[in-house]
Amino acid sequence: MLSIATTAIATGQDQLPGYAQGAEILHVNTRQDQIDNIGDVVYHQVKNMRSVRQLHMSLLVPRTDKLKPAIIYFPGVGFLTAEHDKFISMRLALAEAGFVVAAAEYRTIPDVFPAPVLDAKTAVRYLRQHASEYGIDPTRIGVLGDSAGGWLAQMLGTTNGDKSFDKGDFPDQSSDVQAVATLYGISDLRSIGEGFPDAIQNVHRSPAATEALLVNGTAFRNFAGASVIDQPEKALYASPIGHLNGAKPPFLIMHGSKDTLVSPEQSANLYNALHKAHDRADYVLVEGAEHGDYRWYQPEVISKVTRWFRQVLGEPVKSQNLSAADPDANL
Repeated sequence: MLSIATTAIATGQDQLPGYAQGAEILHVNTRQDQIDNIGDVVYHQVKNMRSVRQLHMSLLVPRTDKLKPAIIYFPGVGFLTAEHDKFISMRLALAEAGFVVAAAEYRTIPDVFPAPVLDAKTAVRYLRQHASEYGIDPTRIGVLGDSAGGWLAQMLGTTNGDKSFDKGDFPDQSSDVQAVATLYGISDLRSIGEGFPDAIQNVHRSPAATEALLVNGTAFRNFAGASVIDQPEKALYASPIGHLNGAKPPFLIMHGSKDTLVSPEQSANLYNALHKAHDRADYVLVEGAEHGDYRWYQPEVISKVTRWFRQVLGEPVKSQNLSAADPDANL
C-alpha cells in the first residue's frame, strides 16, 4: 500500500500550497450549507406599568441564496418555563434540511392565558416583518412544539384567521401558520389525565394544577383559586380543541404510547376531530415512548418531523434578492 506522501506525489498533490511531506490530503465535497446561529434576538417587549420584559428568540439560518420556509419552535415544561434553546438536535436537523429555524420564549405562569398565544403570534408576525433579513419565504411558516409548547403550536394552528389574538407588534403582518407539528402536546386542558389512575386525575382537578393556574390564575385576595373543571368553558376556550371551526393547516401529531404525564388520548382526540372535519392530519404513535424521554431525540423521530415539514412546506426556492440570504445584511 502506498504511503500518504507517495500517493500525494503520484497525484501531483505535493504541489498544493502548504504541502509538507507526511501531510494528509483531505478532499471536501461542499454539499452542506453553512448555518449561522443568531442568538438573543428580542422579538417583542411586554410593557407593564412599572417594567418592560424582553422576549427572545434564537435563529438558525442556512446561508444560501434561496428563500427558505421557516419553522418556529416553542418549548414546553408544564406552562412553567419557556427555555427556548433546548431540543437543539431537532432544530439543527431542520436547519440542515434548509429551513430557517427560530426558537422563541413566551410568557408562562404566573402570566395567564391568552398571554402565551399572544406572544407566539407576535413571534410569527416578527418573522414575516423581518423575512428579507433572514431569507425567509413569508408565505411558508410552520410551528413546532413539545408538551406545553405543543399546546401552543396547536393553538396557533387552530386559531388561524382569528384576529382576536393578534395584539402586539407588526399588526399589518399575518400570524397564520402553514403547518403544525406537535410532540406529546396538550389539546384539551380539561382532560390532560384522561384514562390515568384516580390519583393522577385528582391532581388535574386541583386549583394548583398548572393548567388551572394558566386558565384561572393564582389565588389572591378574594379569589380562592379555581380548577379547570370549576370553569370548563374557560378551559375549553384556552384549548386547541375549542377552536375547530374553519379550515386548518396540516397537522403532524406525535405522542408516546407510554406517556404518563399527558394522556395519549389528547393527541388521538385532536387527530380524530381534525380528520372528521376533513383537515389534513397525520398521527404517529411512538411505541414505548414516555413524555419527553430519550426516544424523542432519536434519528427516527427527527427524520420523521423533518421529512414531514419538507413535504408540507416544500423546498427552498431561488431568490431574486441575493441579499436576503445573508443574515448579516440588514442587522
